[in-house]
Amino acid sequence: MHGQLIGYPDTLNFILDTGSGGISLDSTTAQYLKLKSVPSDRTIRTITGIRLVSFVNNQRLKLGSITIDSLDFHINNYDILTAVYGERVDGIIGYSILKKFIFKIDYDSLKIEIFSKGTLKYPKGGFLFRPLISTLPIQPVRVRDSKTVQSRFLYDIGAGLCLMLSTDFIEDSMLLYKKKKFYTKEAEGPGGRIKMKMTVIKEIKIGPYHFRNIPVYIFKDEYNVTSYPFLGGLIGNEILRRFNCILNYERRDFYLTPNSHFQDPFDYSYSGVELYFINGQIIIGDVAAGSPGEIAGLEEGDVVISINKIFNQNLTQLKAALQSTNDKVKIIVRRDKELKVFEFKVRSIF
Repeated sequence: MHGQLIGYPDTLNFILDTGSGGISLDSTTAQYLKLKSVPSDRTIRTITGIRLVSFVNNQRLKLGSITIDSLDFHINNYDILTAVYGERVDGIIGYSILKKFIFKIDYDSLKIEIFSKGTLKYPKGGFLFRPLISTLPIQPVRVRDSKTVQSRFLYDIGAGLCLMLSTDFIEDSMLLYKKKKFYTKEAEGPGGRIKMKMTVIKEIKIGPYHFRNIPVYIFKDEYNVTSYPFLGGLIGNEILRRFNCILNYERRDFYLTPNSHFQDPFDYSYSGVELYFINGQIIIGDVAAGSPGEIAGLEEGDVVISINKIFNQNLTQLKAALQSTNDKVKIIVRRDKELKVFEFKVRSIF
């Protein structure tokens, strides 16, 4: 979303995130705007760690024609998110704003409408969910692989994945087949990077909606983000973007209607290569051990010149070129001022 702090001319880029319990600004953005932050004894907890945070207090934020007063932004470093998305991420809008309005998110038209609190007529063809909400929305979800398990999951539109499960949940529920194959993956979030494993489970059911053969991430919850056994993990936007949704926190109504993306195929590709946009260049980040990228010879820090004859520096297009399962990929990189060419076949995790 685009937003603007009152008194400052710059338009800022925010991620709308039901998985955030507040509202925040990137530390570089705060420094650029010369905002004075105040240290606090409050902490934020992410899958990568626990940190004390500073605040920029009593700010006013304009979203479209709406101005919101008396906001306290905590300050965090979002360089990793900027590198992942390929464009500046200035902050995250979470519960502090979501609780004040009704949000209507339409993934077909790519529009977000914001309404004042009250009642709203829901369209036909959808389903009304009643998640548990303290600050973060919690939704019962059924997952199935070697067995069927019902658990609670964080409803997280800020997570760019289908499903993330904690190792505690996996071990206690015995959800997965013993001979399940896993693939190493690096994931990114507001707190940095973390190693995870990828695999596929047979089914997920949220309300009346079923999805089959779902890519999942499995992570070790060292900082107790899920407060296991309260949560088994989170359900992310690779599932949730398949619905146009109306989020009414005051009434605890989440109304989901299947949209044109409902039957989009899931991404089962596996190259083991992470791409980041840093200082105007596409850089190879982590290269997973034993992955197609590592076997081919790619290394962390290589500067990408092209992938499959795509020579622009469009991060989205270059990432998409690595998602053609079972296709050969040709990458030209610069390493120590020398151009190198690598080829490998993208695997499928399914």
